[in-house]
Amino acid sequence: MAALRAGLIGLGMMGRHHARVLRELEGVQLVAVADALGDPHGAGSGLPVLSGVEELIELGVDMAVVAVPTQFHEEVALRLADAGVHALVEKPIAHTVEAGMRMRDAFAAAGLVGAVGHIERFNPALQQLRKRIQNGELGSVYQIATRRQGPFPARIADVGVGKDLASHDIDLTAWIAGSSYARVSGQTAMKSGRPHEDMVLVSGKLKNGVNVNHVVNWLSPMKERLTTVTGEKGTFVADTMTGDLTFYANGTVDVEWESISSFRGVSEGDVTRFAFAKREPLRVEHEAFRDAVLGLDSDVVTMEQGLHTLEIVEAALESARTGETVCIEQH
Repeated sequence: MAALRAGLIGLGMMGRHHARVLRELEGVQLVAVADALGDPHGAGSGLPVLSGVEELIELGVDMAVVAVPTQFHEEVALRLADAGVHALVEKPIAHTVEAGMRMRDAFAAAGLVGAVGHIERFNPALQQLRKRIQNGELGSVYQIATRRQGPFPARIADVGVGKDLASHDIDLTAWIAGSSYARVSGQTAMKSGRPHEDMVLVSGKLKNGVNVNHVVNWLSPMKERLTTVTGEKGTFVADTMTGDLTFYANGTVDVEWESISSFRGVSEGDVTRFAFAKREPLRVEHEAFRDAVLGLDSDVVTMEQGLHTLEIVEAALESARTGETVCIEQH
Protein backbone atom coordinates (compact mmCIF):
# COMPACT_ATOMS: atom_id res chain seq x y z
CA MET A 1 0.00 0.00 0.00
CA ALA A 2 1.28 3.45 -0.92
CA ALA A 3 2.29 5.66 2.00
CA LEU A 4 -0.12 8.37 3.08
CA ARG A 5 1.06 11.77 1.92
CA ALA A 6 1.22 14.09 4.93
CA GLY A 7 1.75 17.80 5.39
CA LEU A 8 2.48 19.94 8.43
CA ILE A 9 1.27 23.50 8.92
CA GLY A 10 3.00 25.44 11.68
CA LEU A 11 6.70 25.12 12.49
CA GLY A 12 6.92 26.51 16.00
CA MET A 13 8.01 24.68 19.13
CA MET A 14 5.35 21.97 18.80
CA GLY A 15 5.50 21.85 15.01
CA ARG A 16 9.11 20.76 14.98
CA HIS A 17 8.27 17.72 17.12
CA HIS A 18 5.41 16.82 14.79
CA ALA A 19 7.84 17.03 11.86
CA ARG A 20 10.31 14.68 13.55
CA VAL A 21 7.67 12.05 14.28
CA LEU A 22 6.01 12.32 10.86
CA ARG A 23 9.37 11.71 9.16
CA GLU A 24 9.76 8.45 11.10
CA LEU A 25 6.15 7.21 11.02
CA GLU A 26 5.63 3.93 9.18
CA GLY A 27 3.13 4.17 6.34
CA VAL A 28 3.37 7.96 6.17
CA GLN A 29 5.47 10.24 3.97
CA LEU A 30 5.94 13.84 5.08
CA VAL A 31 6.00 15.62 1.71
CA ALA A 32 6.10 19.29 2.76
CA VAL A 33 5.85 21.72 5.65
CA ALA A 34 4.30 25.19 5.73
CA ASP A 35 4.60 28.32 7.83
CA ALA A 36 4.19 31.97 6.88
CA LEU A 37 7.18 32.80 9.10
CA GLY A 38 9.48 30.19 7.58
CA ASP A 39 11.27 27.36 9.35
CA PRO A 40 13.15 28.77 12.38
CA HIS A 41 14.05 25.35 13.84
CA GLY A 42 15.01 23.62 10.59
CA ALA A 43 12.21 21.08 11.03
CA GLY A 44 11.59 20.94 7.29
CA SER A 45 15.18 20.33 6.27
CA GLY A 46 15.24 18.65 2.87
CA LEU A 47 11.53 19.27 2.28
CA PRO A 48 9.64 22.04 0.49
CA VAL A 49 8.93 24.84 2.99
CA LEU A 50 5.69 26.46 1.84
CA SER A 51 4.02 29.67 2.93
CA GLY A 52 0.60 28.31 3.90
CA VAL A 53 -2.20 25.79 3.65
CA GLU A 54 -3.15 26.64 0.05
CA GLU A 55 0.27 25.65 -1.30
CA LEU A 56 0.18 22.48 0.75
CA ILE A 57 -3.21 21.50 -0.68
CA GLU A 58 -1.97 22.18 -4.22
CA LEU A 59 0.93 19.82 -3.61
CA GLY A 60 -1.54 17.04 -2.84
CA VAL A 61 -1.75 15.54 0.66
CA ASP A 62 -4.00 12.92 2.25
CA MET A 63 -3.61 14.17 5.81
CA ALA A 64 -2.24 17.19 7.61
CA VAL A 65 -1.20 18.26 11.09
CA VAL A 66 -2.23 21.78 12.12
CA ALA A 67 0.16 23.34 14.66
CA VAL A 68 -0.44 27.03 14.02
CA PRO A 69 -1.50 29.41 16.85
CA THR A 70 -4.97 28.62 18.20
CA GLN A 71 -6.60 31.69 16.66
CA PHE A 72 -5.83 30.32 13.17
CA HIS A 73 -7.06 26.74 13.74
CA GLU A 74 -10.50 27.34 12.28
CA GLU A 75 -9.30 29.05 9.11
CA VAL A 76 -6.72 26.36 8.30
CA ALA A 77 -8.91 23.40 9.30
CA LEU A 78 -11.93 24.54 7.27
CA ARG A 79 -9.75 24.92 4.20
CA LEU A 80 -8.41 21.38 4.68
CA ALA A 81 -11.92 19.99 5.12
CA ASP A 82 -13.04 21.74 1.95
CA ALA A 83 -10.12 20.14 0.10
CA GLY A 84 -10.85 16.64 1.42
CA VAL A 85 -7.79 16.41 3.69
CA HIS A 86 -7.92 14.57 7.03
CA ALA A 87 -6.56 16.74 9.86
CA LEU A 88 -5.04 16.46 13.31
CA VAL A 89 -5.42 19.88 14.94
CA GLU A 90 -3.38 20.79 17.99
CA LYS A 91 -5.34 21.48 21.18
CA PRO A 92 -7.44 23.35 21.97
CA ILE A 93 -9.64 22.66 18.96
CA ALA A 94 -10.26 26.38 18.40
CA HIS A 95 -10.24 29.80 20.04
CA THR A 96 -14.03 29.76 20.60
CA VAL A 97 -16.73 27.11 20.96
CA GLU A 98 -18.51 28.47 17.89
CA ALA A 99 -15.37 28.06 15.77
CA GLY A 100 -14.94 24.52 17.09
CA MET A 101 -18.51 23.69 16.14
CA ARG A 102 -17.93 24.86 12.57
CA MET A 103 -14.80 22.72 12.36
CA ARG A 104 -16.55 19.66 13.76
CA ASP A 105 -19.46 20.04 11.37
CA ALA A 106 -17.23 20.58 8.33
CA PHE A 107 -15.20 17.41 8.86
CA ALA A 108 -18.30 15.36 9.68
CA ALA A 109 -20.11 16.58 6.54
CA ALA A 110 -17.09 15.72 4.39
CA GLY A 111 -16.69 12.26 5.93
CA LEU A 112 -13.14 13.06 7.02
CA VAL A 113 -11.16 12.24 10.14
CA GLY A 114 -10.90 15.33 12.29
CA ALA A 115 -8.82 14.80 15.42
CA VAL A 116 -7.56 17.06 18.20
CA GLY A 117 -4.06 16.80 19.67
CA HIS A 118 -4.79 16.18 23.33
CA ILE A 119 -1.52 14.31 23.71
CA GLU A 120 -1.90 13.39 27.39
CA ARG A 121 -4.33 10.62 26.47
CA PHE A 122 -1.39 8.85 24.89
CA ASN A 123 0.88 9.13 27.91
CA PRO A 124 1.86 5.57 28.96
CA ALA A 125 0.97 6.15 32.62
CA LEU A 126 -2.53 7.35 31.76
CA GLN A 127 -3.11 4.59 29.22
CA GLN A 128 -2.16 2.04 31.86
CA LEU A 129 -4.34 3.81 34.42
CA ARG A 130 -7.41 3.78 32.19
CA LYS A 131 -6.92 0.13 31.25
CA ARG A 132 -6.64 -0.92 34.90
CA ILE A 133 -9.74 1.06 35.87
CA GLN A 134 -11.67 -0.54 33.02
CA ASN A 135 -10.50 -3.94 34.26
CA GLY A 136 -12.06 -3.22 37.65
CA GLU A 137 -8.82 -2.87 39.62
CA LEU A 138 -10.09 0.26 41.40
CA GLY A 139 -13.74 -0.74 41.76
CA SER A 140 -16.09 2.23 41.81
CA VAL A 141 -14.38 5.55 41.01
CA TYR A 142 -15.04 8.34 43.51
CA GLN A 143 -12.76 11.22 42.52
CA ILE A 144 -10.28 12.36 39.87
CA ALA A 145 -7.91 15.16 40.87
CA THR A 146 -5.15 16.66 38.72
CA ARG A 147 -2.29 19.09 39.31
CA ARG A 148 -0.53 20.74 36.38
CA GLN A 149 1.79 23.52 37.50
CA GLY A 150 4.98 25.16 36.30
CA PRO A 151 6.64 28.34 35.02
CA PHE A 152 5.15 30.43 32.22
CA PRO A 153 6.14 29.22 28.71
CA ALA A 154 7.12 32.22 26.57
CA ARG A 155 5.82 30.43 23.45
CA ILE A 156 2.17 30.89 24.50
CA ALA A 157 0.71 34.28 23.64
CA ASP A 158 -2.83 33.86 22.32
CA VAL A 159 -4.64 31.91 25.07
CA GLY A 160 -4.58 31.61 28.85
CA VAL A 161 -3.59 28.67 31.00
CA GLY A 162 -7.17 27.38 30.90
CA LYS A 163 -7.22 26.61 27.20
CA ASP A 164 -3.54 25.77 26.96
CA LEU A 165 -3.11 23.47 29.97
CA ALA A 166 -6.41 22.85 31.79
CA SER A 167 -7.79 21.47 28.53
CA HIS A 168 -5.36 18.54 28.95
CA ASP A 169 -6.77 17.64 32.35
CA ILE A 170 -10.39 18.08 31.36
CA ASP A 171 -9.98 15.83 28.34
CA LEU A 172 -8.03 13.10 30.14
CA THR A 173 -10.48 13.13 33.07
CA ALA A 174 -13.53 12.60 30.85
CA TRP A 175 -11.61 9.91 28.93
CA ILE A 176 -10.45 8.01 32.03
CA ALA A 177 -13.88 8.15 33.66
CA GLY A 178 -15.82 7.46 30.47
CA SER A 179 -18.16 10.35 31.21
CA SER A 180 -18.67 13.96 30.19
CA TYR A 181 -18.92 16.87 32.65
CA ALA A 182 -22.23 17.79 34.27
CA ARG A 183 -21.24 21.01 36.06
CA VAL A 184 -18.14 23.05 36.89
CA SER A 185 -17.04 25.93 39.11
CA GLY A 186 -13.92 27.95 38.43
CA GLN A 187 -11.54 30.44 40.00
CA THR A 188 -8.84 32.34 38.11
CA ALA A 189 -5.97 34.73 38.75
CA MET A 190 -3.98 37.08 36.51
CA LYS A 191 -0.63 37.80 38.14
CA SER A 192 1.85 38.10 35.25
CA GLY A 193 0.47 41.19 33.52
CA ARG A 194 -0.87 39.34 30.51
CA PRO A 195 -4.41 39.69 29.09
CA HIS A 196 -5.25 36.05 29.93
CA GLU A 197 -5.46 34.06 33.16
CA ASP A 198 -2.30 32.38 34.41
CA MET A 199 -3.99 30.35 37.15
CA VAL A 200 -7.23 28.40 37.09
CA LEU A 201 -8.83 26.15 39.70
CA VAL A 202 -11.69 23.96 38.49
CA SER A 203 -14.00 21.77 40.55
CA GLY A 204 -17.02 19.89 39.32
CA LYS A 205 -18.89 16.66 38.81
CA LEU A 206 -19.14 14.28 35.87
CA LYS A 207 -22.44 12.91 34.63
CA ASN A 208 -21.59 9.52 36.14
CA GLY A 209 -21.24 11.08 39.59
CA VAL A 210 -17.43 11.24 39.82
CA ASN A 211 -16.11 14.33 41.61
CA VAL A 212 -13.29 16.19 39.85
CA ASN A 213 -10.75 18.86 40.75
CA HIS A 214 -8.05 20.54 38.64
CA VAL A 215 -5.23 22.83 39.84
CA VAL A 216 -3.50 24.51 36.89
CA ASN A 217 -1.11 27.44 36.72
CA TRP A 218 1.90 29.10 35.08
CA LEU A 219 2.98 30.64 38.38
CA SER A 220 4.87 27.81 40.06
CA PRO A 221 8.69 27.56 40.01
CA MET A 222 8.35 23.77 40.15
CA LYS A 223 6.88 21.61 37.40
CA GLU A 224 4.19 19.11 38.34
CA ARG A 225 1.99 16.82 36.25
CA LEU A 226 -0.07 14.48 38.43
CA THR A 227 -3.38 12.66 38.00
CA THR A 228 -4.82 11.02 41.12
CA VAL A 229 -7.83 8.69 40.90
CA THR A 230 -9.43 7.52 44.14
CA GLY A 231 -11.95 4.70 44.31
CA GLU A 232 -13.35 1.79 46.23
CA LYS A 233 -10.15 -0.28 46.29
CA GLY A 234 -7.54 2.45 46.66
CA THR A 235 -5.84 5.25 44.75
CA PHE A 236 -3.88 5.40 41.49
CA VAL A 237 -1.32 8.18 41.05
CA ALA A 238 -0.03 8.82 37.51
CA ASP A 239 2.98 11.07 37.01
CA THR A 240 2.87 12.05 33.35
CA MET A 241 6.30 13.71 33.43
CA THR A 242 8.00 10.42 34.27
CA GLY A 243 5.35 8.07 32.89
CA ASP A 244 5.11 6.31 36.27
CA LEU A 245 1.95 4.75 37.71
CA THR A 246 1.61 3.82 41.40
CA PHE A 247 -1.28 2.14 43.21
CA TYR A 248 -1.99 2.67 46.91
CA ALA A 249 -4.26 -0.16 47.98
CA ASN A 250 -7.07 0.22 50.47
CA GLY A 251 -6.12 -2.42 53.03
CA THR A 252 -9.66 -2.58 54.39
CA VAL A 253 -11.20 -3.95 51.21
CA ASP A 254 -9.66 -7.42 51.16
CA VAL A 255 -9.53 -7.85 54.94
CA GLU A 256 -12.98 -6.92 56.18
CA TRP A 257 -14.98 -5.04 53.56
CA GLU A 258 -17.61 -7.73 53.17
CA SER A 259 -17.98 -8.26 56.92
CA ILE A 260 -18.80 -4.71 57.96
CA SER A 261 -22.35 -3.46 57.97
CA SER A 262 -21.50 0.22 57.50
CA PHE A 263 -18.61 2.22 56.09
CA ARG A 264 -15.96 3.03 58.70
CA GLY A 265 -13.21 4.43 56.50
CA VAL A 266 -10.15 2.97 54.83
CA SER A 267 -6.71 1.79 55.87
CA GLU A 268 -3.28 1.80 54.29
CA GLY A 269 -2.45 -1.27 52.25
CA ASP A 270 0.20 -2.35 49.78
CA VAL A 271 1.88 0.18 47.48
CA THR A 272 2.65 -1.02 43.95
CA ARG A 273 4.64 0.76 41.28
CA PHE A 274 3.95 -0.77 37.89
CA ALA A 275 6.51 -1.53 35.19
CA PHE A 276 5.45 -1.17 31.54
CA ALA A 277 6.74 0.05 28.20
CA LYS A 278 6.98 3.85 28.00
CA ARG A 279 6.58 4.89 24.37
CA GLU A 280 6.66 8.53 23.30
CA PRO A 281 3.10 9.91 23.56
CA LEU A 282 3.40 12.00 20.38
CA ARG A 283 4.38 8.95 18.35
CA VAL A 284 1.46 6.94 19.73
CA GLU A 285 -0.88 9.84 18.94
CA HIS A 286 0.33 9.98 15.35
CA GLU A 287 -0.07 6.23 14.95
CA ALA A 288 -3.66 6.51 16.15
CA PHE A 289 -4.37 9.33 13.69
CA ARG A 290 -2.76 7.39 10.81
CA ASP A 291 -4.83 4.31 11.64
CA ALA A 292 -8.02 6.38 11.78
CA VAL A 293 -7.28 7.81 8.33
CA LEU A 294 -6.78 4.24 7.06
CA GLY A 295 -10.18 3.28 8.48
CA LEU A 296 -8.75 1.08 11.22
CA ASP A 297 -9.99 0.91 14.81
CA SER A 298 -8.29 3.79 16.59
CA ASP A 299 -8.76 5.84 19.77
CA VAL A 300 -8.19 9.37 18.48
CA VAL A 301 -9.53 12.44 20.24
CA THR A 302 -12.43 13.37 17.98
CA MET A 303 -13.44 16.94 17.23
CA GLU A 304 -16.67 16.28 19.13
CA GLN A 305 -14.62 15.39 22.20
CA GLY A 306 -12.27 18.31 21.66
CA LEU A 307 -15.27 20.60 21.45
CA HIS A 308 -16.68 19.28 24.73
CA THR A 309 -13.33 19.97 26.39
CA LEU A 310 -13.34 23.55 25.11
CA GLU A 311 -16.91 24.00 26.33
CA ILE A 312 -15.86 22.93 29.83
CA VAL A 313 -12.90 25.32 29.84
CA GLU A 314 -15.16 28.16 28.72
CA ALA A 315 -17.70 27.21 31.38
CA ALA A 316 -15.02 27.26 34.10
CA LEU A 317 -13.84 30.70 32.96
CA GLU A 318 -17.43 31.92 32.89
CA SER A 319 -17.92 30.60 36.43
CA ALA A 320 -14.83 32.51 37.55
CA ARG A 321 -16.26 35.72 36.07
CA THR A 322 -19.76 35.32 37.48
CA GLY A 323 -19.12 33.45 40.72
CA GLU A 324 -21.78 30.91 39.75
CA THR A 325 -21.56 27.18 39.11
CA VAL A 326 -22.24 26.40 35.44
CA CYS A 327 -24.47 23.45 34.50
CA ILE A 328 -23.16 22.17 31.19
CA GLU A 329 -26.43 21.11 29.57
CA GLN A 330 -27.97 24.51 30.28
CA HIS A 331 -24.73 26.19 29.16
